[in-house]
Amino acid sequence: MSGHVDGIGNVSFFEPVGESWELRVVAPQALARFLAYKGSITINGVSLTVNSVSDIEDGAEVSINLIPHTVDNTSLGGLKAGSKVNLEIDTVARYVERMLQAGVLVPPASTYSKDTAE
Repeated sequence: MSGHVDGIGNVSFFEPVGESWELRVVAPQALARFLAYKGSITINGVSLTVNSVSDIEDGAEVSINLIPHTVDNTSLGGLKAGSKVNLEIDTVARYVERMLQAGVLVPPASTYSKDTAE
């Protein structure tokens, strides 16, 4: 993550679940294609791992599991349903998107072969 804001999300759910907390955030449509299970997302400057992604009409809802230490020691502890949050998407997702736009789906074939190496 590089520390800039790609978009604004909305907290749809933030509650304790067992010994941890579940945070769900709705990301705008423009960022939805960059979100994936076990991918990274930064919310209000805290880099987190996505537990699930659900495509919805307005974009995508991501679910994140937070341990108590994260809730107690970051700005995320003060969130509630309806809170607006700053979102940054994973840098690797940006590279994949760029490669897909450029038509780089498969690496070029190697010109080296065992037959020509002898």
